[in-house]
Amino acid sequence: MVARGGSFRGAVPASGGSLTTKLFEINWLLPTLVGVLGLVGVTMIFAATDGVWRYGALQHFVRVGFGALVMLAIALIDIRIWYRLAYPAYIIGLLMLIGVEVFGVEVNGSVRWLDLGVARLQPSEVMKPAIVLALARYYHDLPSDRVSHIIGLLGALILLALPMALILRQPDLGTTLLLGTTGVVVVYLAGISWRVIGFASLFAAVGIPLFFKYGLKAYQQERVLTFLDPTRDPAGASYHITQSKIALGSGGVNGKGFMRGTQRQGEYVPENRTDFIFTVIGEEFGLIGGLLTMGLYMAVIGVCVWLSLQCKEMFAKLLILGLTTTFTLYIFINLGMVMGLAPVVGVPLPLISYGGTVILAVMGGFGLILSAHLYRGVELPRSG
Repeated sequence: MVARGGSFRGAVPASGGSLTTKLFEINWLLPTLVGVLGLVGVTMIFAATDGVWRYGALQHFVRVGFGALVMLAIALIDIRIWYRLAYPAYIIGLLMLIGVEVFGVEVNGSVRWLDLGVARLQPSEVMKPAIVLALARYYHDLPSDRVSHIIGLLGALILLALPMALILRQPDLGTTLLLGTTGVVVVYLAGISWRVIGFASLFAAVGIPLFFKYGLKAYQQERVLTFLDPTRDPAGASYHITQSKIALGSGGVNGKGFMRGTQRQGEYVPENRTDFIFTVIGEEFGLIGGLLTMGLYMAVIGVCVWLSLQCKEMFAKLLILGLTTTFTLYIFINLGMVMGLAPVVGVPLPLISYGGTVILAVMGGFGLILSAHLYRGVELPRSG
């Protein structure tokens, strides 16, 4: 759990200084690792589309480059500004989700996007960093004796429930679960008592079966049942998982070589440039390529946790750890889905899967992490 009012020993940067000075003070290990993952994505999308740049690789390269600029711009903004913008960002994200209900564009049976003319925006991705901002400020302002109080818990529950309900209606089960899990982790890190955790566990044990029966659509239930028994419908609901396992297994230890994946060439694995892009890595670069990719992800997570330990303010600590949790869940859910260890819920592999809004949301989140660390010596007010 995150301690309140902790101190950081060592040199702490002041809030002043030129932009050039601040650029040098940024922890550049994190942007470097993020950039490498983005280039891995460009390479694998290039392979997944038979070496045709305009089918996704070029767009991904441009998005990663633009996302890097956004990340650095956000990192240079004083953490006090992000503290003040936490609730407005949440409200904007909520209004965008409501906008999807009214003006949303339907793609593959789901209404998740807003058409802005020049591009499509997925508000549920914007809400992921926004909910962390809101919860981080909420618990920063909340007196420690109210963290486990019913009133304190109710406030956090309302902040979480509103976007989750709107996202579930789209329907987007994967993002709903990711958002909810991130929120639970932030609440836990804020210092909730074990008594409340025990009560919540009992509630979940009763509520999850009821949610499965009455809260999920038929195709979502089928995905969960397929996860529990992958052999139940090999030509239908089980097809994604079955073909994904075949592609991963066929790569062996060393892989078949770049652009030589036969499962990919035969297009046996659907969505192999988006949600199932890890199958291309596994088939063409084998176990070694898969482990190296996961190693890069673990390095990013480790650096983020290390940065959080150097921050003294509750808002900064929860912001970094909450955003790191979101990033980690992206990885574990996607890899679990691809390996048949989790239901197919449509969660991309961050920085590697093709997708515009996801790239901007993830890299914007890293910008917030860098900002929290860069301005770790700044004292924040408490409005609670």
